[in-house]
Amino acid sequence: MSAGDNLLGIPETLLPEDPAAQRLEEGVDAADVARLHPTSSLAWATLAEDALEDGRTVEGYAYARTGYHRALDALRKSGWRGQGPVPWSHEPNRGFLRALAALTRAAGAIGETDEEERCSAFLRDSSAEAYRELLG
Repeated sequence: MSAGDNLLGIPETLLPEDPAAQRLEEGVDAADVARLHPTSSLAWATLAEDALEDGRTVEGYAYARTGYHRALDALRKSGWRGQGPVPWSHEPNRGFLRALAALTRAAGAIGETDEEERCSAFLRDSSAEAYRELLG
């Protein structure tokens, strides 16, 4: 067995298609997409990643935290009970996973070490593949 195996047998959580994904792929500005689709974790994750890349750490943290909380709402609606795999291979899950990775990086950048460690572990536990892809 590999480290990513689901040893507890908890079913994977697969989020529904995010309506914002197509808008982002079409090149619509992420801020406009977030305004039109405020529940989209993908839109907020994109804003967070862009802010962090531009050195706007506090904005990145705020965007990532918003995306993370929007994603938790979506996960719960999809039957998630606080644990279990959220696979990177399922494209609609990537908004959650990207927001969580961005929150991990932003928390570290502002010295929130406990939050950085919790978020990093949560990402790794949710999807080892996402952890390698986004933070590895």
